[in-house]
Amino acid sequence: MDLQLIWYALIGVLVAGYAVLDGFDLGVGALYPFLPRDEAERLVLRRSIGPVWDGNEVWLLTAGGALFAAFPPVYATVFSGFYLALILVLMGLIFRAVSLEFRSHDPAWARVWDAAFAGGSALPALLLGVAAGNLVRGLPLSDDGEFAGTFLTLLNPFALLVGVFGLVMFVAHGAAWITLKSEGALRDRAARVRSVAHWLFLALLVVVTVATGIVVPDRIRSNLAEPLGWVALAMLVAGLVVARTAMIRGRDRGAFLGSALGIVGLVGLWAVGSFPYLVPGLDGGAGLSAYQESSSDLSLTVMLVAALIGLPVVLAYTALVYRVFRGRIVTEDVVEEEGQAGY
Repeated sequence: MDLQLIWYALIGVLVAGYAVLDGFDLGVGALYPFLPRDEAERLVLRRSIGPVWDGNEVWLLTAGGALFAAFPPVYATVFSGFYLALILVLMGLIFRAVSLEFRSHDPAWARVWDAAFAGGSALPALLLGVAAGNLVRGLPLSDDGEFAGTFLTLLNPFALLVGVFGLVMFVAHGAAWITLKSEGALRDRAARVRSVAHWLFLALLVVVTVATGIVVPDRIRSNLAEPLGWVALAMLVAGLVVARTAMIRGRDRGAFLGSALGIVGLVGLWAVGSFPYLVPGLDGGAGLSAYQESSSDLSLTVMLVAALIGLPVVLAYTALVYRVFRGRIVTEDVVEEEGQAGY
């Protein structure tokens, strides 16, 4: 049994789950200063993610834990090389969490908490895209696998382009979620933003693809050479088509699910194109491979058993939460309940 391959795929699943679930949370927060017109609509946006945002973040924490357990040298390199960026992401997520909890109970600081919510959503979305861009491009590594650059090294044009692309992707995904959860004028505005953001996402997808072909053509060739690369590409295209078709027909659930499928396809292309490297080297240099930097087979086996027990529980809990809180949010109802909840 190829344990390294299984754990590589499992981390990819966790990253995809985080991108789909917390991705719309980040998108909602990034749109928060611009989309609502009054306090009631701002409350709808907060309540749309209030019951689920903390559970969505578990996917990121689990992915980090899995990386630490299965590929310790990779964890060390990534978390040291991206240290400042990850601290900024963490601070953004903390400010977002605090703002959601305090906003309704501290009206005197409402503008501060609103700014914290928006900034704590947009900044992580941008920086996570920058991190993804650097992992596609490759990192400068020393002979012993340590990160050999600085924070400014990470802010290269290609990574910044992917960062903007990631932010737009999450904004489009967040607009799809708001459209699915709201009603009336707010839903109509969100639908227009969703459509514009989707077209912008498509345009940036073309630009990023061309840039990838110029900067790291091996990633494109790797995807085209592997059957799973074609599967991921088919998922991306299907997601885009489903989302656009559903928008035209006014099917909000289909638009959101199409957006989610497209995001999973993108993560799949990233994973297949980089395999077996979790951290590719810059300009063809030595990278950190899943086969060379993993824990022992015994450790991977024991942790796999735990993952096979724990992951279905997480999936079941996630499905239950979304089922309980399904449906559109009625503005009048949440205004009446505002004093009873922290969102």
